[in-house]
Amino acid sequence: MSQLNQMELQNLRHLIGAQETSYKKMQTYAQQANDSQVRDYFEKSAQSAQNTKQKLLSFLN
Repeated sequence: MSQLNQMELQNLRHLIGAQETSYKKMQTYAQQANDSQVRDYFEKSAQSAQNTKQKLLSFLN
């Protein structure tokens, strides 16, 4: 795979940070949810954000 240029690297870092923020927020929302369906939704969203973050991190290797 070719190397990333500076702009691509900055964008990638931004996207990784955004996914981490989403993950943390979704986890917090899930912990605060009283309804099990709402809690499940936020837990799935958190897992999706974590998966996306890991995928993005793989571009740095």
